[in-house]
Amino acid sequence: MNKGAKIGVSVVAAAVLVGGGYGAYALVSGGSGGAEAKKPRTVVAEPPSQELAASGAKAFLDAWAKGDLFGAAKLTDDPDRAQAALQSFQDGVKPSAVHLTVGGPTTAPSPAASKSASAAASAPAAATGSPAPTGVLESFKASLEFAESGTPWNYDGVLGVVKMSDGTAAVHWAPSVIHPKLDAGETISVKPLYAAPSAVTDRKGKPLTGYASLTGLLNQLRAAAPQGGDPADAGSGVVISPSAPGGTASGAPSGAATGAATGAATGTPGGTAGGSGSGSTEKLFTIKEPKPVPNLKLTIDAGLQAAAEQEVAATGKPSSLVAVEPSSGNILAYAFSPSTGQNRAFSGATAPGSTMKVITSAALLEAGVTPTSPMPCPETTMVTGKSITNDEPGAHPEYTLTDAFIHSCNTSFIEKGKDALKPGSLPAIAKDVFGLGLVWKTGLSNFDTDIPTEGNMAGAASEFIGQGRVRTNPLGMASVAATVQSGVFRQPILVPGMEQVKAARNLAPGVLDSLRSLMVQTVRSGTAAEVKPALPAGSGAKTGTAEVDNSPDANSWFTAYSGDLAVAAEVQGGGHGATAAGPAVSKVLRVGNNK
Repeated sequence: MNKGAKIGVSVVAAAVLVGGGYGAYALVSGGSGGAEAKKPRTVVAEPPSQELAASGAKAFLDAWAKGDLFGAAKLTDDPDRAQAALQSFQDGVKPSAVHLTVGGPTTAPSPAASKSASAAASAPAAATGSPAPTGVLESFKASLEFAESGTPWNYDGVLGVVKMSDGTAAVHWAPSVIHPKLDAGETISVKPLYAAPSAVTDRKGKPLTGYASLTGLLNQLRAAAPQGGDPADAGSGVVISPSAPGGTASGAPSGAATGAATGAATGTPGGTAGGSGSGSTEKLFTIKEPKPVPNLKLTIDAGLQAAAEQEVAATGKPSSLVAVEPSSGNILAYAFSPSTGQNRAFSGATAPGSTMKVITSAALLEAGVTPTSPMPCPETTMVTGKSITNDEPGAHPEYTLTDAFIHSCNTSFIEKGKDALKPGSLPAIAKDVFGLGLVWKTGLSNFDTDIPTEGNMAGAASEFIGQGRVRTNPLGMASVAATVQSGVFRQPILVPGMEQVKAARNLAPGVLDSLRSLMVQTVRSGTAAEVKPALPAGSGAKTGTAEVDNSPDANSWFTAYSGDLAVAAEVQGGGHGATAAGPAVSKVLRVGNNK
């Protein structure tokens, strides 16, 4: 072999081998008798000759291929870890036959070994107390057979071969010896595989492609479908995954850098790149194909989804909207703008303004206030040292609960709330009746509405009008309208059949009827009557205008129901609820729930 070429290979090999921390290992010679037999067998700085490296690699691969894992491990520079890792691989994969052949010298380390070497390069060279040895890289080809498959699992690997103090060659042990993508803290085993749906459709079977708010989320939606299923439908495959706590890992040597294995996903639906740092798994080979499954059908309605997308885009501002079916809790549409940003329809966490007065009114009605009870509307009132005003100018001492609700008088709700309610009244009824504050599993990540229990009435007063520390999103407020429409809280879901958490109780029939009348009257002659186009006949609604700290423009909120459809929207900086969010909700309601 040309000396210059040999040095080039050795330099590359050194980077890989340093990554494994091999300098710490000393092996006892296999000779018998006397002190000489117990002399430590160590890795030396000089690389093996190409002939010695090739014979060492072949001896190791031959022993591994015939199942002599103890013998193969003895041919490495770390027999104990090598044997444990090889045995773990054999037990996890259970091949019916293993064929391993030397490919010849190479300058390309395996992905995992290269990563480990790169990480280790930053460590001081003198850490081992001796010059860093070099080695020779040998490629090999692996072909594993399985009783259930007529197709073998073929892959290419790389071995680092070093020279030992007794003049023999040894395979430098690293997890990547077993497979080029295997890294520390990972194992390879056969696991059941279940087919993913080939498409995601709406409730009527229409494809859900081409909707801006759903783009990039369809894989998440597909993953939200019930996993597992009938074992008879499962296939099987070789999978690389993080080791279970306390389990046998891939046998990384002491001092070896750990990190995520490189390599892209296998291209199977829902596949992710493996890596010990990410906690994800990667399919390496399919032994038996799983039985196909039907398309994933969501609760979404394509017609309403199209309308929702159109309306949030038309606002020209950051905004979001959610439509829910009150009779089932099914989410029929959700949209957010910009569609490349946060899914604020589900994950937003902002004050909902006066739309919270739906819940405050329910609490007042349960406390004995009636729609005709006096609720004077002073021009201003004080809360925690701040003057609170109303959208309407002037004082209205003649107002009743109905007047205060349909004209959205902040001061009426604050003053009556301080008289008739307790600091914990609003959080309690929100959770027990409307399900706000419970943990929802909708099929996508979502922020659960937060209405903190304040320690005094001064803090609670702001919550009565949807300000203070109240945080929610259109998902939560659409559910509020849906609960009023149906009389029962049904947790919103995206995937049919998902478990729905239940609220503790329902409103009494008389309270529910009064609450519905307040919302219907708001559409007929209150703040929602200003919405253009007008809401469908018989609709119930509540406007909201939420002040935001350090912003001159309030957020626009609107929640409403019509028939078996409830919709809520918010528009950042949109101003009054009837101006920006109201028209978006009205247009979606006018599309209707066409089952």
